[in-house]
Amino acid sequence: MKAEFLPGNAVTLLETGSAFFPALIAAIDAAEREFHLETYIFEDDATGRDVAGALSRAAQRGVAVRVVVDGFGSPAFAARLRPALEAAGVQVLVFRPEIARLRLRRHRLRRLHRKLAVADGRTAFVGGINIVDDVDAAHPAPPRFDYAVRLEGPLLAPVHATVRKLWALVAWANFRRRLRQALPTPTLAAPRGTLRAAFVMRDNFRHRRDIEEAYLHAIGSASRDIVLANAYFLPGLRFRRALFEAAARGVRVSILLQGKVEYVLQHYATQALYGALLDAGMRIFEYHRSFLHAKVAVVDDRWATVGSSNIDPFSLLLAREANVVIEDSGFSLALRASLEAAMQAGARELHREDWQRQSRLHRWLSWIAYGIVRMLIGIAGYSGKH
Repeated sequence: MKAEFLPGNAVTLLETGSAFFPALIAAIDAAEREFHLETYIFEDDATGRDVAGALSRAAQRGVAVRVVVDGFGSPAFAARLRPALEAAGVQVLVFRPEIARLRLRRHRLRRLHRKLAVADGRTAFVGGINIVDDVDAAHPAPPRFDYAVRLEGPLLAPVHATVRKLWALVAWANFRRRLRQALPTPTLAAPRGTLRAAFVMRDNFRHRRDIEEAYLHAIGSASRDIVLANAYFLPGLRFRRALFEAAARGVRVSILLQGKVEYVLQHYATQALYGALLDAGMRIFEYHRSFLHAKVAVVDDRWATVGSSNIDPFSLLLAREANVVIEDSGFSLALRASLEAAMQAGARELHREDWQRQSRLHRWLSWIAYGIVRMLIGIAGYSGKH
């Protein structure tokens, strides 16, 4: 489905949790009627307890607080945080609870990976930042590198409708009739700014390829440069072809990727593509300053996206994801400047000769990892061409 751009939005870029968490907690504390939160990870750490405390305070003053977490991403949530939240009056649901974690079941990878929050139908947050500490207290380092946006204006309407729809769906699936919503809080979708923006999501129903199509349209129309930053980068055939065609017509393509090994399989599977990308003239930067969790892009300093969707099969084919796309030079230039600063201060460019010096064993392991990822996608129930 084609992205629907709406004018009149105020969109604020939030870099890392140091900007996001205070803004989120302030919105929770200011909520008067309703607060929705969806997240993949909700951790029992300092940040998680701060957010849980704000949610509890809101519920205790009469706000209808509704939280949905993913059963795979937040395995300890039910035992550690859920009881206190529910005791305070917060309504909690778990998306696809994990019953047998060691069993590889069909559809197990169809997760709730998006990160959305809506306060009173007047303010929303969309991005890639989970409810988890940015910094490991035992090993101090720069914060996890990620982004979110704060929204006001007409774009609130589709975001608000989306969180309400998922809440109703999960409540029905969990037989939690008492958690079904009363009369909806009105969405305050009057113009609040000047930006044209679209809300794009991925699900397994009507919006299977919306996020991918938004990327492909922007890449296909690029004339100068493309800057991508992604934690897990394993694009399918259509996406790779679009990048190769852009590079062939002279577009400068720069890709900022994870340098630290967080998940071994994804890390090495991504490296299987390095040779072809470098041979096509694309630039690859590996970020080492901290863990890279960003899922953003800028095209020609006029198009930008911030969200939860990685450019890999798990995000583009299986998970529920959500991104915001902004058509505005000011926003795009600000995001680009942030990415360029990250490349200069925290990343190392990988040159073609660097990759050619890798051992044959390293390359074989990369392709084995790539093959395993593709096999897992087949097991998860996706059989279409990608």
